[in-house]
Amino acid sequence: MRHNKSFNHLGRQEGHRDAMLSNMANSLILHKRIQTTVAKAKALKMYVEPLITKSKVDSTHSRRVVFSYLQNKEGVAELFREVAVKVANRPGGYTRILKTGTRVGDSAEMCIMELVDFNTTYTQESGAAQKSSTRRRRAPKKKADAAEVVADAVEVKEEAAAPAEENKAE
Repeated sequence: MRHNKSFNHLGRQEGHRDAMLSNMANSLILHKRIQTTVAKAKALKMYVEPLITKSKVDSTHSRRVVFSYLQNKEGVAELFREVAVKVANRPGGYTRILKTGTRVGDSAEMCIMELVDFNTTYTQESGAAQKSSTRRRRAPKKKADAAEVVADAVEVKEEAAAPAEENKAE
């Protein structure tokens, strides 16, 4: 029975699963974006986000802990030099999963997994949206305008009722 076993085993034994997640984490850190299945991406998210959090504190101990997971000097160096600097102010949620459809061979759900702060498309849009947004309000209407609005509303109701009556006649 699987009582209290909450993570996805991905149909692999422990050693194979750990090696696969380590390789995928290295690829994600080095290339900032990978294409994989949704199930693997969700498992990788649970694997790599604590490592990114650990990389915020640049100490010998945290480097050794991260190296024990990644087993790759280049990946650890990239994580502590570039990734940790960009995510220093972010409280979590370092990765994004974008679903891309199904794979042709076996209809597995595919996705692109990326590091959030390294996608310039989203960061430029959010920056531009914040600059251009201003608070605007409508000018208050005069009482004479309010009477015209009520008259227009009555006309619209009468026009809407007229086609309904024509349909009944047919």
